[in-house]
Amino acid sequence: MGSLEGKVAFITGAARGQGRSHAVRLAEEGADIIAVDICRQMSAVEYPMSTPEDLEETVRLVEALDRRIVATQADVRDRAALQAGLDAGLAQFGHVDIVLANAGILTSNGDTGVDEEETWRQVVDTNLGGVWRTVRLAIPPMIERGQGGAIVLTSSTAGLKAIDGSEGVAFESYTAAKHGVVGLMRAFAKSLAPHSIRVNTVHPTGVNTPMIVNEAIQRMLAARAATGVETLKNLLPVEMVEPVDISNAVLWLVSDAARYVTGVTLPVDAGFTIR
Repeated sequence: MGSLEGKVAFITGAARGQGRSHAVRLAEEGADIIAVDICRQMSAVEYPMSTPEDLEETVRLVEALDRRIVATQADVRDRAALQAGLDAGLAQFGHVDIVLANAGILTSNGDTGVDEEETWRQVVDTNLGGVWRTVRLAIPPMIERGQGGAIVLTSSTAGLKAIDGSEGVAFESYTAAKHGVVGLMRAFAKSLAPHSIRVNTVHPTGVNTPMIVNEAIQRMLAARAATGVETLKNLLPVEMVEPVDISNAVLWLVSDAARYVTGVTLPVDAGFTIR
């Protein structure tokens, strides 16, 4: 038996990248999965976003581990759609024990034709508003079950350490949202502690996922590096970490091994935040 046998995890941004990795890693430990992802393009995002086929692949990988998964296409900015995705999973599994509010985007200040006001709205309402909605919707069934639970919010090293935002709204919006996630975590950790629901944040450095490894973001990072700004320079001699490195940290946070850990900001950052 795995460490999460009998548990159900609600994961946003589950079609690829860190979200898919989390779904697979938790399934390896026995969890069933409620998976949500937007699976379409957002106008302020220059790189290709997830597709229905990506979400189908996550389903295939989880089912290959002999675990159950309910997957729904939903935008975390859309409360009704997000609720429908959670409800579909609850109808199948009856409860939820783990919440991973992982969905997020990064803009590149590229030529998307979207002005900075709309870019700000899309980034902040996805990376912060979407996290808030995900947790708020999951709280009632978790409390009603009365068996506690664990919530992990995906922040970033940009939630602990400001990224130079001189280029404009791309890093301003991302940094503001990821700092806001820490505030949400602390508020939820306090309010949910009486129900034995633990809440923490995880703070990755650059991760080898499609959100970072794409032409638009790599072009932006190269332009910054040419001016002497090394955005993703880690202390340890590694350019990026792998999604499973974040998943292993998340697994620990949601497991009984961390049963008294709540309200913490956990970097998985190859030393980025102390560089």
